[in-house]
Parts: sequence; C-alpha cells; structure tokens
Amino acid sequence: MEWTSNIGSTIRNNHSRNGYENLSLLHLFQHLNGGIYDQEEVDYAKAISLSEMEVVKREALIIEKQKMKAITSQIEEDEELANAMQLSLVLESSLSNDSAHASSSRPFLASESKILCAGCNAEISIHEHVFENNGIVWHIECLICHTCKRLIKDDELCMSENRPYHTSCPRNMRHSKCYVCNNFIPHSNGVVEFGEHPFWAQKYCPSHETDGTSNCVSCERLQPKGINYILLKDGRSLCPDCSSFKIMNTNECQPLFHEVQEFFSSLNMKLNQEIPLGIVEREALNNAMEGEKNGHHHLSETRGLCLSEEQTIPIIHERKHIGSRSILKLLTQQRRLVRNCEVTAILILYGLPRLLTGSILAHEMMHAWLRLQGYPNLKPEIEEGICQVLAHMWLKSKINVGSETAMAAASSSSSLRPPCSNKDKKLSEIEKKLGECFIRQIELDASQAYGDGFRVGEQAVSKYGLKETLDHIKLTQTFPL
Repeated sequence: MEWTSNIGSTIRNNHSRNGYENLSLLHLFQHLNGGIYDQEEVDYAKAISLSEMEVVKREALIIEKQKMKAITSQIEEDEELANAMQLSLVLESSLSNDSAHASSSRPFLASESKILCAGCNAEISIHEHVFENNGIVWHIECLICHTCKRLIKDDELCMSENRPYHTSCPRNMRHSKCYVCNNFIPHSNGVVEFGEHPFWAQKYCPSHETDGTSNCVSCERLQPKGINYILLKDGRSLCPDCSSFKIMNTNECQPLFHEVQEFFSSLNMKLNQEIPLGIVEREALNNAMEGEKNGHHHLSETRGLCLSEEQTIPIIHERKHIGSRSILKLLTQQRRLVRNCEVTAILILYGLPRLLTGSILAHEMMHAWLRLQGYPNLKPEIEEGICQVLAHMWLKSKINVGSETAMAAASSSSSLRPPCSNKDKKLSEIEKKLGECFIRQIELDASQAYGDGFRVGEQAVSKYGLKETLDHIKLTQTFPL
C-alpha cells in the first residue's frame, strides 16, 4: 500500500495540470495495480479536474465578453459618426436652401447652428438616433402619425402637407381620397402624388389617366366610381351635368344660333349674309374639314368648322328614342351646301352642352365675319386667337363673369352692350359652373394658335378695344402691342 500512497501523492502534487492528464495517471495506476486503487484518490482527482474545467470556461467567457464589448463600442462609434454626418448633411442642405431662398423658412431649423426635431421641437444632438425625410428630422420616438397619434416605422411613413402619416392610416385629410375610385391616394417614396383638374380641383390617382377611365368630352372630368356617363354613338362620353344641357340636332341649336348673332350685332358686327347652320356627327365633320383651313379644334378633336367650299353634308335634323330601353338614334339628311359668298356654312359637332356649343358658334361666326369683311389670309395665331377672344367674350356675357370689363373693352368706341333679350334665362348653378369651366379651358389652352393667340389677342382688346384691334389686324395682319 505504500506504493499506492506514493502514486496518490503524485496525483496530489500534480493537481495543477489538466484534469484529463490526472485521469490518465489514474488509469495507469489502475493498470499497474491490477485494478486496485484508492477511491478517495479517484474522487479527489475528479474534483480537481472539474474545478480546472470551470476555470477555463470562466476565462473563455471573460475573453468573449471583452470581444463583444469592443465590437459594441465600435458599432456605437460608427452609429454616432453616421448620425453626425447625417445631421451635418441636413444642416448643410438646409443652410444652402435658406441662402438660395431667403424668404423661405425650414420648420425644423431654430438657427443656423441647430437642428430641431419636427415632433418635440427639441434640439437634436449627434448622439441621438434620428429619422430624416426631405430635410425634415425627427427623433425616432417623435415620429408620430398626425391622425392616430401612434409611432410610425420607417417603411410606414407617408408625408402630406409636411405632416407624417401611416401609409395605411384612414386619415381624414382634405382631398386625401381619390375622386375617381374613392380610395386613399397612394404614395411614392413617402410622398402623396396625385393628379388634379385645373378647374374642378378634384384630386385623383395618377393611374386613372392611363387605365381607361372615361372622361367627359366637354368638362374633362374623369368618371367617378358609381356615376354613369352617357356614351355617344361615336364613342365620346358625357358626364350627367353636361348631358343634361346637350344639343343633339340642328333644330335644337337654332335658338342658340340666333343668340350668338344678336351678340355680334350688339358689338356692331352684324353678319348681313345669312349663313346655313348644321349640327353633324364626328365623321361628317372630319370629312368636311379636309381641304378647309379654318375650324375650331380642341386638342385632337374638331368641334366646329366654317366652310368655304361647296359640299354635300349629312345634317342631323332629328333624334329618336327606340324601344323600352330608350336607345338613341340620330336621323340625318343629306344637304347640298352651295357657295353664294365666302362662307358656305357653319358646322358644329353634336352632343355638346349648350354653353360650349354657343362658344364654338361664336368662334366660327368670327371666322365667317372676317371672311365677309374682306380680311386677308392671317396667321393661325392671329385668326384663331381673335376668334377665341370672341368665344371667351360670349361666354362671359352669358354667365356675367367679368362681363363689365370685357364688354367695356369690346365697346370702348361705341358704348354698345349686349342686349338682355327675353330669350336670356337665368342659368342654373350647374350650367353657370360649366360655363366658368369652358372659360377656363380657353384661358389655359396650351396650343400656340388657340392658347397663345388668345392671350395676346385678349391683351390687345383689353388695351385698345375690339374695333381698334380689328382695324389694326386688317391693316398689318398682327395684334397691336
């Protein structure tokens, strides 16, 4: 047993070694001693081995924590640097904008050296996490939806009128829903993008301009969901408002034709020659337009024509409703238009509302007046421009919008005013609104002949009066400046 004790002492003396080495010695002792060993020595060796393994684990854990602390510290330094760079760029951009636009103010800038949170209005330091959108900065915790007052995440932000909203939040903002589909107008990169009619101020999703949504051929309003538009034979659509005033045949248009003639007479511009009138379909109007240089064009649509050549034209003289479903049928009659003077006839497209039809009549009648008065061939922007001026004046005289200014300029040399005949009726609010829309269409026309020509012509008439302007055109083929 002495030898056994010595071996045990050896084990005790080497307890600082790896526990696996101690166990190997035990295995050797067991082999040499024939499998007889001291249980106490074995238990002691195991305890030493386990203790040393715990020490190794603790040391490894300490090293791992030190590494993680170093990594975390580096990340924090990187984030701090990124925040500082972001705020520096925002400040630099803001100061640049302020210097370029001295009168504009940035809502989050308190001074040239500070950036304020748009939510809490507190100064933002480089150590804080922020969110920036188009130059507006928030603390992360201050990015709150203007409607539901809840926190907004990065991918949920939708800006409208410099206010933050959730993209899916049912916000009750003015004009926030599409006029056409009644859904919330979608956003792009956090900003609401929409189309808007220049007169009706109805906002809509831009996609409706190209997705086949119908628009009224007269007032240009897109067809809202749930509202039925009237489809004419040639594929044009009319909204319910315009449809309620539409003129469909020549007989219906005669009273309006006489009103326009009276308007010209009131301006001392009476047409002594009787001119035939015809309300026609689109195909007949397009066919008649071939070879004619004058006509009232609206974008790609021809709406009126002052004929100077002899032609045979199918004129609409009646409309009938067939069957229980009130299917509309247009009855036409071939009419030979004989040239007795410089003007053969005036043709107008069917299906347009009364006031728009009247303005086209005034335009074409001005073409006729210029020819009958012996005016030379004029450039399109001069002839179409002065014809649009007369159409504009007629519309204003019917709805009394700015009529005092327009009529005073028109009759500055004769003190004449358009008469108030018994035929004139007080317009309903709907028709008056349509008339204002048609006036706006003339004023905003972007074409060179009809738009630019009208604006230069209107300026000349306002400055010199209609008679002096017309005399100048006849003499010089230009508008007076």
